[in-house]
Amino acid sequence: MHILLTRPLEDCLEMILKLKSLGHRVSHLPLLVIEKMNYEKIDFFEYGAIIFTSANSIKFLDLNEIEKNIICFCVGDMTEKKARMAGFQNTIAAEGRVSNLKELIIQNYEINNKPLLYISGELISSDLDQQLSNEGYKIKRIINYRVSHNQKFDENFIKDLKNNIPNIVYVYSQNSASSLLNFIKIHQMEKIWMDTNLMCIGEKTSSILNEIKWKKIFLFNPGEEEFLLYKI
Repeated sequence: MHILLTRPLEDCLEMILKLKSLGHRVSHLPLLVIEKMNYEKIDFFEYGAIIFTSANSIKFLDLNEIEKNIICFCVGDMTEKKARMAGFQNTIAAEGRVSNLKELIIQNYEINNKPLLYISGELISSDLDQQLSNEGYKIKRIINYRVSHNQKFDENFIKDLKNNIPNIVYVYSQNSASSLLNFIKIHQMEKIWMDTNLMCIGEKTSSILNEIKWKKIFLFNPGEEEFLLYKI
């Protein structure tokens, strides 16, 4: 089976090796460029918990002055894994969706505790900080990275992709979906995906790519990639 992964290489290298070990052909199309942003100095002792909605927010955070036993609310297993690798010891993970993360925080963190610290990218799919503020929480959002669309693709890769259209494509965010749609249109590939299964995180992500005719569209959570192979 031919599988196309679209995350930055460092975020999907383990998955590439795993899928190849299972005998699959894997192509890699990094759709996004992720860059660190300068942010204000944080006094972490003012906060009782940190919220992470992506592994990138951990990657670009200065970890030197953080007490690693602070509560960390993570949107999903992959983000929690990144937090654990960074040394955080008290992590709680939702099921890959911001709506689930919000409920997890409400269930496990008292409104009268210290304020929450929300570390995120410049663009977010859901205004989690505003939603929690509406629930009565004190929360501070810090932006420490930005995402832009990758514009540089190898012409030989594009030619090979057109000649060997993948059976499966995994798309992990609305930004990635928009970038993939742009890539498809620029390279005039709109009509060649009818035998490809599109795997998306969330309906908002899949809706961006609805104008392309796919064999079938599946919704999934991070960590379910291998499991989905057996549903096709």
